[in-house]
Amino acid sequence: MMRMALFFSGTGGNALNLLGACRRGTLPAQVVLALASTPKAGGIPRLAAEGVPVAVVQRRDYAEAVAFSAACYAQAEAAGAELIALCGWLKQLDVPPRWGGRILNIHPGLLPAFGGAGMWGMHVHRAVLAAGAGESGCTVHLVDNQYDHGRILAQARVPVLAGDSPEALQKRVYEQEMRLYPLALASYLQTAGLESMHQTDKECR
Repeated sequence: MMRMALFFSGTGGNALNLLGACRRGTLPAQVVLALASTPKAGGIPRLAAEGVPVAVVQRRDYAEAVAFSAACYAQAEAAGAELIALCGWLKQLDVPPRWGGRILNIHPGLLPAFGGAGMWGMHVHRAVLAAGAGESGCTVHLVDNQYDHGRILAQARVPVLAGDSPEALQKRVYEQEMRLYPLALASYLQTAGLESMHQTDKECR
């Protein structure tokens, strides 16, 4: 079973959703760490209450993104994580080769549209409405060294309705995030062969 770290910056809703999927057996992974980018993140007490080890690494404590990222990976690796799922993580990570293809993210928009620096949370939904788009949704993708740029793994679409507010649109998109992320992660673990790689590694030790 793949050992997974959950990185979050806010209330931890997506992180708790993935944790629940793991515990129900619909996502073949074990959560070994929840890492917050700020001690003010609302998800910290929620995940701690579920018995998940929680750590905090703040960007402001590091002069460069590379050093900040290295500190985050050090926490994940110390916990034995083999996969990282970003769950409302608002800090850019520098992705070294050893973590390539092992970090996933969910974005509250249909990439490649409405992605990039500054496109997170309600900013995305406001931009979708301002552009007059007919639909929105969410995207699960691999993480590389550009914002919202890695290979797209799955998307879910929702219509933009007449008179929509950013909050109303966000609610419908979020419902799809809750459904899509665990499904996409489970599919990725299967199709990428990560579980078999993990098993082979255990046998070789």
